[in-house]
Amino acid sequence: MHVLVLGGTTEARRLAESLVGALPAGARVTSSLAGRVASPKLPPGEVRVGGFGGADGLAEWLRTHRVDALIDATHPFAGTISFHAASAATAAHVPLLALRRPGWVPVDGDRWHPVGSLDEAAAALPTLGRRVFLTTGRMGLAAFADLDSLWFLMRSVDAPEGPCPARMEVLLDRGPFTLDGERELIRRHRLDVLVTKDSGGDATAPKLAAAREAGIPVVVVRRPPVPEGVPVAATPEAAVEWLAGLRG
Repeated sequence: MHVLVLGGTTEARRLAESLVGALPAGARVTSSLAGRVASPKLPPGEVRVGGFGGADGLAEWLRTHRVDALIDATHPFAGTISFHAASAATAAHVPLLALRRPGWVPVDGDRWHPVGSLDEAAAALPTLGRRVFLTTGRMGLAAFADLDSLWFLMRSVDAPEGPCPARMEVLLDRGPFTLDGERELIRRHRLDVLVTKDSGGDATAPKLAAAREAGIPVVVVRRPPVPEGVPVAATPEAAVEWLAGLRG
């Protein structure tokens, strides 16, 4: 059996770890990373880095490497590769599963403002605050580049590229983050609004609790949908069970 995991997330690494230990001798686990992070944490098993050349290229890779199952464990906002995976799996007749951590859910005290895109987030900001904690990653900063009246603390794993807000401080850091640490960032930088994507999970959730405690609004970018007809597992354990069902 050969399993291809489209990875780059914590759940993808956990899944690869489980599969390498659980699959029978001779089985292969290949994790594919997009290569957008300079120093990624590599999972066990075989690893390839880089794109496939769209849906057709991925379908050809599945056929050439005799892949028996494809698991899309990419970031919830890596929408393009998810639709390429769905198309390629159909073309190559390979079973496909999407591994998606559950999204965040607001609780009492939260001041969330859900939006559908980074452009909508940028449009909402001027009425919500002046000092922005921007945690949407280094891609897509052009959406905020024209907001000259606002100040941004932008946190990401790698340095940003392309158009950026003129008044911006960059904080290079990788989760998991602590509640105390997020409280201190809000206090020290006098942040009065948070922008985040609904990526889910525990590693970056403390910023939501810190924003709630500080009483500041949170602009939450909704995640794109999983392609229609693709089954979804919420945990690596559930993905392992799905694979076991394929093997009979």
